[in-house]
Amino acid sequence: MKNCAVILAGGEGKRMKSDKPKTLSEVLGRPMLCWVMSALRKAGIDDICVVKGFKKECVEEYLSTLDFSVESVFQAERLGTGHAVMMAKDFLKKHSGNVVILNGDAPFMDSETIEDSLKAHIENGCAATVISAKVDDPTGYGRIVRDENGNLRAIVEQKDADEETLKINEVNSGGFWFDPNVLEANGIDSKVYSGYALGMGIERITNLKYRVNDLRLFSENDTRFLKEFEAAN
Repeated sequence: MKNCAVILAGGEGKRMKSDKPKTLSEVLGRPMLCWVMSALRKAGIDDICVVKGFKKECVEEYLSTLDFSVESVFQAERLGTGHAVMMAKDFLKKHSGNVVILNGDAPFMDSETIEDSLKAHIENGCAATVISAKVDDPTGYGRIVRDENGNLRAIVEQKDADEETLKINEVNSGGFWFDPNVLEANGIDSKVYSGYALGMGIERITNLKYRVNDLRLFSENDTRFLKEFEAAN
């Protein structure tokens, strides 16, 4: 059973004031997409699919320069993260292991986080695992909403959050592990990926009483770094 990864790399670089895809903006001399792929490979995940969107030819050109093989698919309409993952459905069907879904503009994602979250995902027998973080300033991030017992109930995007939800300082990192075998065997794989946002899929899983794990593995420094980088570019 071999694990695989899907990297979402279809976004524009508007906040970076760039006309190239956001994931190709550089951090310390390397595209952000490169940092994410390097972390995956260091964690032992070599089967990678990149979902392209804005200026896909730029991403294709970059991928062609790599000394290792990476698959890619095109999301013609950027309808959200869940829809982006659906573009990789043929890639996912070829793999029987767990799949990690990461944002291609997350250079702070390291191999240790990927390994630790997979370990917890497997040990707890989860259908899904969400990697979250507690930060001082959660502005712009999806909020992790918990029930009275502290269990993950939903991920609410900033634009959809009410006043109380906006006060929550635990946020979604954009990193998810899924067990496609559990989801497909119970006929809920399409329910997870068909939402515009993966957070909607997580909520569907919890509503269907499948186990969802959540790990707070990122530090405030990690998220602050990305915000400072975006502000400087």
